[in-house]
Amino acid sequence: MAEVSAALVKELREKTGAGMMDCKKALGETQGDLEGAIDWLRKKGLSQAAKKAGRVAAEGLIGAHAAGPRGALVEVNAETDFVARNEQFQDFVRKVATLAVEKGADIATLPQQTYPGESKPVAEKLTQLIATIGENMTLRRSAGLSVKNGIVATYVHNQTAPGLGKIGVLVALESTGDAGQLMTLGKQLAMHVAAANPQALAIADVDSRDLERERSVLADQARASGKPEEIIAKMVEGRIRKYYEEVVLLEQLYVVDNESRVKAVIEAAAKSVGAPVKLAGFVRMALGEGVEREQKDFAAEVAAQLGR
Repeated sequence: MAEVSAALVKELREKTGAGMMDCKKALGETQGDLEGAIDWLRKKGLSQAAKKAGRVAAEGLIGAHAAGPRGALVEVNAETDFVARNEQFQDFVRKVATLAVEKGADIATLPQQTYPGESKPVAEKLTQLIATIGENMTLRRSAGLSVKNGIVATYVHNQTAPGLGKIGVLVALESTGDAGQLMTLGKQLAMHVAAANPQALAIADVDSRDLERERSVLADQARASGKPEEIIAKMVEGRIRKYYEEVVLLEQLYVVDNESRVKAVIEAAAKSVGAPVKLAGFVRMALGEGVEREQKDFAAEVAAQLGR
């Protein structure tokens, strides 16, 4: 086995992020060939990543990035909350969010995009990160918004680092008015979305199945009062209006002042912005939504680690 210098081990560690002993072994296996050692570690990383791929990844970070009229959110999951504080992991999420703005936020194609500053695709970089950090990770989803004229604002709740946290929001505002005023309004609306969790932008956007389900429940509740059907119909319509105020963004009570409807805030903003403003869209992404988390028996887990 060729003698491996400390400087070469250090260089390999910087290029791959792998552990010192792994780097030393890789260089020994490849007779000190740096590029060969990188390939050796990549192959080893793929093997390790495959073993971890079955583990539930429901922690991690939401990354948010916007540039003028475009913005994107990405969710990258890991197994433990500890990884969310890892600088390598944070850097990966941040760069993928930026890439989603630049190249498009389609989750089907985003993993194949070239990772910023490197020649490998995002998916391969993630595999390398799995091998380095030692946890299963997934680039789970991404979403983007854009407008022709206007801005896309972002807000991150429970922020771990700038642009990274547990809840991410995008708000798109269409207007030819003052960009600074638009951004201020957009960030406030994004904070509202994070807190109020609307399900639709406008009444017309409410899912028809959700609406019919709500009508059915409300009608059954109203019939329990014993009132005539024509009265029941009026009661249901009144409660449907209340339902809209709960789930439709434009109909919600604005959390910033707790007095105005969001649609009234948008209309009033035209004066300060200097042009009509349209709320073109929003996206809210909360970490781990819909992921079935593994239920662990803590006592059994400790016993297993002790070999009992």
